[in-house]
Amino acid sequence: MVELDVKIEASDLYDYMLMHAYNSAAGLLGSGVGAVAVLVGFMKSQPLFLVAGIVLLLYLPVNLFVKSRQQALMNPAFGEPLHYVLDEQGITVSQNGEEQHQDWGDMVKAVSTGHSIIVYTSRVNATIFPRREMKDKRTDVIEMISTHMPPKKVHIRS
Repeated sequence: MVELDVKIEASDLYDYMLMHAYNSAAGLLGSGVGAVAVLVGFMKSQPLFLVAGIVLLLYLPVNLFVKSRQQALMNPAFGEPLHYVLDEQGITVSQNGEEQHQDWGDMVKAVSTGHSIIVYTSRVNATIFPRREMKDKRTDVIEMISTHMPPKKVHIRS
């Protein structure tokens, strides 16, 4: 069993949102179209394509940055630390006397970024474990996830 307290900050939400967006078809397509437009703009000396490509490339990260800041400020759950317990059954999160549990078998996937370990509890919802918050428990958290989730669902780089 691993227990830890996690304070989610706007930068953690931004990291999750970037990972989620750029690993979706829409995020990849938008980036690809933006990159092609920039290349066409340069190669054909077409400023309209260049500007359109830059707008396409910058829109998503800027929009996600603003959304992560708003969500961190507006959602009271991010104002206080969340207490996580990872055990044989799954992940339990508690805060202010309320508790939610998710079984390992219901987890969709686990991924890592340079900033966080993210365990998807559905296609669009996730539990975020920022690396700075895990400190010396990072190895234990990774081991618990890797032990209880099928290997094909775990994409974590330590």
